[in-house]
Amino acid sequence: MTRSELIAKLAARYRSLTAADVEASVSALFTAMAERLAEGGRVEIRGFGTFTANYRPPRSGRNPMTGAAVAVPAKYVPHFKAGRELRARVATAALREKRSAPAKVRELERELG
Repeated sequence: MTRSELIAKLAARYRSLTAADVEASVSALFTAMAERLAEGGRVEIRGFGTFTANYRPPRSGRNPMTGAAVAVPAKYVPHFKAGRELRARVATAALREKRSAPAKVRELERELG
């Protein structure tokens, strides 16, 4: 789902709000989350997951075109850990659609009918 799809879905669900109001709300939410992560804090949305800023130490990398060694500086990167409820919903949906079953298992199920 893209940001514009989210805004459209929320505007359709809450007809008392204009699309501009929904867009302003979504922008304010994302801005607040980004600012909190930039401060080094964490953002927890119960039932959905937690966003944190993870530290990555400096390391030596390689330029894929030339193969030359490149120094990669230390940095903080956003990290998301799904909450228990979100993991359960995704796992249930995947099992229902059999997306998680390996191809061999699906093939055997078809043969056994």
